[in-house]
Amino acid sequence: MISRAKQQMLLGRLLQAIPIMILATFLVYSLMQLIPGDVAVTLAGENASDERIEQIREAYGLDQPFLVQYGQWLAGAVQGDLGNSLRTGEPVAQTVARVFPNTLLIVIYAIVLSVLIGVPLGILAASRPGSKVDGSVMGAASIGVAIPNFWLGMILVTTLALTWGWFPATGFVSPFTNIGVALWFATLPAIALCANGVAEVARQLRSSLVEIHSSQHVRTLHAKGLSPANVLWKHGLKNVSVNLLTVVSLLVNKTLAATVVVEAVFAIPGLGNTIVDAVLEGDFPVVQGAVLAMVVTVILVNLVTDMLYTVLDPRIDHQ
Repeated sequence: MISRAKQQMLLGRLLQAIPIMILATFLVYSLMQLIPGDVAVTLAGENASDERIEQIREAYGLDQPFLVQYGQWLAGAVQGDLGNSLRTGEPVAQTVARVFPNTLLIVIYAIVLSVLIGVPLGILAASRPGSKVDGSVMGAASIGVAIPNFWLGMILVTTLALTWGWFPATGFVSPFTNIGVALWFATLPAIALCANGVAEVARQLRSSLVEIHSSQHVRTLHAKGLSPANVLWKHGLKNVSVNLLTVVSLLVNKTLAATVVVEAVFAIPGLGNTIVDAVLEGDFPVVQGAVLAMVVTVILVNLVTDMLYTVLDPRIDHQ
């Protein structure tokens, strides 16, 4: 049963998410107005008459004041209408719904790999602080943080795909078509994305566990005869679960942003690649819709993280 303090915190987080969401939509729409060039001229063609350009402005509402345009776009966005692509005429919501699952699969795959690899490495380093093992793990973690995702992606394509032929170099299969084949196509992009994640998880977990192991509470448990493994699983990992959740939450946000570059390397029809193509083609409704999908995802991840805090952190009941 969730306590009253935790219920109030959850309600507060939900209420805070509403103005944040509105502010995010305003920023997304405002930033698109800074792109140089006249959309009406782009649509009409360089040799179009002034009359034709003005007709297009009226048709797309570009002759309206900025706040009016934003209000109309926001009203449509709330109802799931993000406008139509200027290039293909396809509804933007339909475009986002088609490509977003591809990006989401890669992000989830990368986060799972980050946790599955980073947690054991962090525990291994924390179990022997100051040893060669600790130094090796932390050294590898430092390299993992410094490696650019796109560079690692190109190395993986050259070696594992083109040279050895273990994985496809480019392309993608929708997870709704065949999840097994989709994971096969997503493996190299996920590895390229998870290098930083593995390093972050290992470093943060190692730091937290070393701090806990040096505390008076844990020393008392050892003095009572509890084995190191028992102390680690029942007390160490439990106490660092909130910190680990924070790291994973931040990783989701960073990984989602990094997909813009990685999808371009692997020619994946995802949200990131869609944004790049739309920017190059001046298709601002698609850019707005795709960026908005990313922003909303980040906000929802942060909201879910706050909710999980209420379950994992017992101190909230005493605030």
